[in-house]
Amino acid sequence: MPKMFGTDGVRGLANRDLTARLALDLGDAAVRVLGDAGTKDNQPEGRRRALVGRDTRVSGDFLASALSAGMSAGGFDVIDAGIIPTPGVAYLTSVLNVEMGAVISASHNPMPDNGIKFFARGGFKLPDQKEDEIEAVLGEDWERPTGAGVGRVSHDQTTATNLYIDHLVSTIAPLNDDKTQPKPLKGLKIVADCANGATSVVAPEALRRAGADVIVINASPDGYNINKNAGSTHPEQLQAMVKATDAVMGVAFDGDADRCLAVDEDGNMVNGDQIMGILARAKQREGKLAHDTLVVTVMSNLGLKLALKDMGIKTVETSVGDRYVLEEMLKGGYTLGGEQSGHVINREFATTGDGTLTALTLCNEVVKSGKSLKELAADFPQLPQTLINVPNVDKKAAATNKRIQAAVAHEEELLGDSGRVLLRPSGTEPLVRVMAEAATQAYADEVCTRLAKIVAEELAL
Repeated sequence: MPKMFGTDGVRGLANRDLTARLALDLGDAAVRVLGDAGTKDNQPEGRRRALVGRDTRVSGDFLASALSAGMSAGGFDVIDAGIIPTPGVAYLTSVLNVEMGAVISASHNPMPDNGIKFFARGGFKLPDQKEDEIEAVLGEDWERPTGAGVGRVSHDQTTATNLYIDHLVSTIAPLNDDKTQPKPLKGLKIVADCANGATSVVAPEALRRAGADVIVINASPDGYNINKNAGSTHPEQLQAMVKATDAVMGVAFDGDADRCLAVDEDGNMVNGDQIMGILARAKQREGKLAHDTLVVTVMSNLGLKLALKDMGIKTVETSVGDRYVLEEMLKGGYTLGGEQSGHVINREFATTGDGTLTALTLCNEVVKSGKSLKELAADFPQLPQTLINVPNVDKKAAATNKRIQAAVAHEEELLGDSGRVLLRPSGTEPLVRVMAEAATQAYADEVCTRLAKIVAEELAL
């Protein structure tokens, strides 16, 4: 059977793939695997706690209820934090006395989808081993607690949200000795596109408390409009609003607000690679970029790496996925990493990608540098990139096929230091992604088309 847990928890069509029964069983299994307390006479010793949050999808209501029921039936007291960004659940899991956190969200996916992922004590995503353990005991009978051993479910969205906002604002505006809070973003006019998602309250409030003049769009979630023609996957409305309001920049989040993209004053997109470059240089200037290194994935643009190299900043590459970025950061002791898609992990303040935190720190750097976002992003030019998905192929053979490998080597020799190629098998479909970067778009198109044709010929099913 295929694994239930994917690269970002359990995902699927809500009420079809991801049912209330499955959520109940996942809660039941998770308490058995992630509970730290011992037992006495088959009853848990001491009260154990879990935190549950969700995004704005209508299906989040029944899934949260079912997940909490499974956890409380297993002896955990559950704090239901209501609608809150995924990184908010991670943060609260790290600072509250809870054994685990869980978030119900399908991130940037369309509204009908949903997902469940867990955070271990400390606010970190689960390693594969723990997910396998949860899956192994899913649906099994066990000696569940009774009487006083059964857990309670409490609801406190206001406290959870305020704790998280306090933390976010403090990252760029720590309290003064007299307990007043500075306004580092005072006078900065920005537009925030909240994707009608989980940060519809959090991001506008955090940015305003930091002093920004915020124009908010797509922050009226109704359970059905999350990510719909809005947010980081559909930035057109944000681009138009920045230009129409003469704002200095805009920021766009996805449904669960673990990623952030930006728009400069002319409405041009500033992607995750450029944001990471800007923040890496800022951290280096402040002596906070550990080992002068930024962790990126294989999809990050060569232009970012070349620009950083000229600044004395090294890059370390990982597979695609923010969990792999974090693993490398923890292993190497690095403080900043992320993905081109806008997942940025700032280990000084967070255990996972946090879109609102990224927006705050990016805005703060615009103010500190005295430069516009357009000027800052210009220091990290992106090489033209072409991506072709080649479907219906034997993706596993891409790494061993001699003709394909010879073709890749030939193209790399022709490109030299001015570009690169990448062949990446899909994790879920029988296809190979062929990507090329070059000095011009035309040349990137040529290289990518040539390689895609060979992949299709050699690996056709």
